[in-house]
Amino acid sequence: MKYIFLVAGKGSRLNPLTLDIPKSMFRLDQETTLIGRMVNLIRKYDECADIIVVTGHKHQSIEQELKNVTFINNPFYEVTNSIASLWFARKHLDADNVILIDGDIVMPESLLRDVICRPTEKALVLLDSSINEDGDYNVQVSGDRVLVMSKELDHYYGEYAGITKLDRNSAQLLEYEIEKMVDNGYYDQWYENALVQMIFEDDFDLYYVDISDYEWTEVDSVSDLIHAKNIHINEQSNPSEMVGEE
Repeated sequence: MKYIFLVAGKGSRLNPLTLDIPKSMFRLDQETTLIGRMVNLIRKYDECADIIVVTGHKHQSIEQELKNVTFINNPFYEVTNSIASLWFARKHLDADNVILIDGDIVMPESLLRDVICRPTEKALVLLDSSINEDGDYNVQVSGDRVLVMSKELDHYYGEYAGITKLDRNSAQLLEYEIEKMVDNGYYDQWYENALVQMIFEDDFDLYYVDISDYEWTEVDSVSDLIHAKNIHINEQSNPSEMVGEE
């Protein structure tokens, strides 16, 4: 499977911590960075993983950290959003399974084992239904399908967890949509907005997985960073207590 990490952003909400390093290079302990941990766990559960990392802000530090991955640089990261980063990596939307991962997500090993590193036969996003107030980028659903994702929703089922899984057909449809949007000048959008366009314009079927039984965080604040460190430290201290352990 292919895993595309989108880590180009400046993380300005965490200034001054992110002035000299990207969020994905925050240390969870002395030896473990946020993105290094994710890459190592993916390789643990998918030995044939093809990992692509789209960089931008302070990209040299990430390139020095990771080995045996494909790097793609978005040189326009200061004036674009994640749709442009994915546009630069669009040729990699060509596999039977493609997983798109925001570069500031921290999750337990069990979630990678149970959900992320398992093949999918349809397009789906991860959401957390326990977060239905004060979410960042949120998802409303009907039955097993996503109706809309947006920052502007007043009522919603859960918060988007920063990860999208695609089968080959849906990955190719997304490639077409982001090419169209970037050609029309919408390079300042989140790539997820392309999925929403596909739902509204093409009746695209986008499903979801509710991960509310797992502890996870997106690192957008100092409190989030403390939460991320605690997830990592607790897992190191209690490796047998992973959710879903048989």
